[in-house]
Amino acid sequence: MASSNEWFTGDAGAGAGTSVSGGTAGAAGRVLVVDDDPTVSEIVAGYLERAGFAVHRADDGPSALEAATRHRPDLVVLDLMLPGMDGLEVCRRLRAHGAGTPHLPVVMLTARGDEEDRFLGLEVGADDYVTKPFSPRELVLRVRSVLRRASAAVPAGGPLLSAAGLTVDPVARRATRDGIELALTLREFDLLAYFLRHVGQVCERERLMREVWGWDFGDLSTVTVHVRRLRSKIEKDPADPQVIRTVWGAGYRFDAVPDAPARTATPAAARTEDGRV
Repeated sequence: MASSNEWFTGDAGAGAGTSVSGGTAGAAGRVLVVDDDPTVSEIVAGYLERAGFAVHRADDGPSALEAATRHRPDLVVLDLMLPGMDGLEVCRRLRAHGAGTPHLPVVMLTARGDEEDRFLGLEVGADDYVTKPFSPRELVLRVRSVLRRASAAVPAGGPLLSAAGLTVDPVARRATRDGIELALTLREFDLLAYFLRHVGQVCERERLMREVWGWDFGDLSTVTVHVRRLRSKIEKDPADPQVIRTVWGAGYRFDAVPDAPARTATPAAARTEDGRV
């Protein structure tokens, strides 16, 4: 296992030694930090507290689930590699029906650089990920970005958004398909609402990252994975999507009338430039 000081870049030393208290409500919100390395946990918590967050900490999966139920954080910073129950399983359980936290934003930490590990985190519902080594200041910016999108997604008022059997209530943050409520993560909900506001338009992945994620740069595969997850929840046949279409070389288009004849195979036009559908 790498030493704790190898998990950080740049300014990590500035946060070391900061006392951490989870009992005071922070003006910026409440964050649960889950990491089994006490030094990593302390430094991350220190930076978050100095940014105005109230921080609770947990060092394994079961205590993380308990803390999420007890303290009701606004966001979880979750390490992928945890003893006993890894971060993927913790995220799955937070997202599970009946867990009481299906919309809780999650920023996942991973010491692995493999693309597949990042995809797995996004597939189980993480809203963002940061790969170690990382700058604690960058992590704070990512946390703020995710929370800003969460708060900005709740307008003072507005009409329901409806198309293709789907209905989204932006105020109640409730989405249904043919009258049945959908279990969507924060980012999936935002992505669906954006598509419903831009029916028939081609939305490039760069545009979606900028408008839905609020990022001017980043890994575009994040968009690809979230589109795939959203398709799995709204399409009758996710392998042959009729609602969220891939426009080859351009991006995605939400079709309000999806009742096209079923195709026998997924054509090349249904694949993104990086080979994923």
